[in-house]
Amino acid sequence: MSLEGFPYVAASGGSVLILGSMPGRLSLQENQYYAHPRNAFWPIMGELFGADPEKPYEERLSILTANNIVLWDVLKSCDRPGSLDASIDDSSAVLNDFAALFQQYVSITDVFCNGKKATQLYQRKVVPKLDQVIQPSCHSLPSTSPANAAMSFEQKLKQWRVVLEAIASQ
Repeated sequence: MSLEGFPYVAASGGSVLILGSMPGRLSLQENQYYAHPRNAFWPIMGELFGADPEKPYEERLSILTANNIVLWDVLKSCDRPGSLDASIDDSSAVLNDFAALFQQYVSITDVFCNGKKATQLYQRKVVPKLDQVIQPSCHSLPSTSPANAAMSFEQKLKQWRVVLEAIASQ
């Protein structure tokens, strides 16, 4: 089943890019990043930036962009039955246009990948195509997906604090 992702969410001055691989089924249905109620992304963003999952979606996005966060996915489209990253058909993967994003948002200095699949896709398929001048630091973070049940919320939150630290250091 061919899936289409979302446009990026950004405001001028965005300095940190958070990348997923491709929105899950519920996110696509709801037309919202990280819509699954058991996904830890919004609870983590609530702890770090006040973008609590109880707030309206548009308000959460505004809080992220006010904190210089750009939100996107590595893939523009792909074939994937279900919602698991492991089910993505790599041969069908179409990348988002990162060269254009980094030209528009030259202030992006750090890329934080949400999970192993986003990291692999970004490092293997995106980085080799980027101009050597445009090379933000890439960091791999544990997936916030409920499928990543091996880590507790507290463990995920502890590792995701590097996003807050990256923003605070700018």
